[in-house]
Amino acid sequence: MSSLEALIFDVDGTLSDTERDGHRVAFNRAFADAGLSWDWSVETYGELLAITGGKERIRHYLDNYNPDFSMPENLDEYIAGLHAAKTAHYIKLLENAEIPLRPGVERLLNEAREAGLRLAIATTTTPVNVTTLLKSTLGEESLDWFEVIAAGDIVPQKKPAADIYDYALEHMSIDAANCIAFEDSRNGIISSHGANLKTIITTNAYTEKHDFTGACMVVDSMGDDSTAMHVIDGHQTELPSMTIELVKEIHAQCEFLAVNDNE
Repeated sequence: MSSLEALIFDVDGTLSDTERDGHRVAFNRAFADAGLSWDWSVETYGELLAITGGKERIRHYLDNYNPDFSMPENLDEYIAGLHAAKTAHYIKLLENAEIPLRPGVERLLNEAREAGLRLAIATTTTPVNVTTLLKSTLGEESLDWFEVIAAGDIVPQKKPAADIYDYALEHMSIDAANCIAFEDSRNGIISSHGANLKTIITTNAYTEKHDFTGACMVVDSMGDDSTAMHVIDGHQTELPSMTIELVKEIHAQCEFLAVNDNE
């Protein structure tokens, strides 16, 4: 039986509820700066989250929600400019400490470090988004907690492709059997399972109705003193929070079940 050696975390929606009150707000501010009348509502943004990657999301919006928009000659460059402006607004939100970590995340990370477990990140968001979130919530030194921060466009395909997890595993020189991933979405678990990683899901308002077939455990948060963790599916426990001992138990008892991304 393989022993647990490392935890690999998604970021948006998993470490922090960044989507609704972070990325969505930043996109809308970037659109306003560009003189565009586009406004992504909470509902619209929830639909757009089916597309991973900010630049990809803008293109999908133009193709499917705003087909009458007069496309500029160099669309790729235009979209990249909008996305860069969005990132700048998002960084400001982070630097102003307007986007906290989800309940129990900091505690779990500290427990993992105390237990000698290795940590890594695998996300489609840009590297600067990750590092700024970590610094604004956990301090500058937290960047050294993570052995690998796999983020952004360093791989050919974004989630639900497994590329970003494969990259993290390769650069950690570790077998997937010795790791467990933390995700929040259907695309996320398709990605992690594509890299043969057992996966724990922590849902949020945007993903609570996703299909998480194959997850070792589905919970609504990691849980802390003010917000108890509730088990939605999978491994059962009466504990009010996700502890490292519980993670080890899940890893040992969970039977890996590959996800069919065509379902």
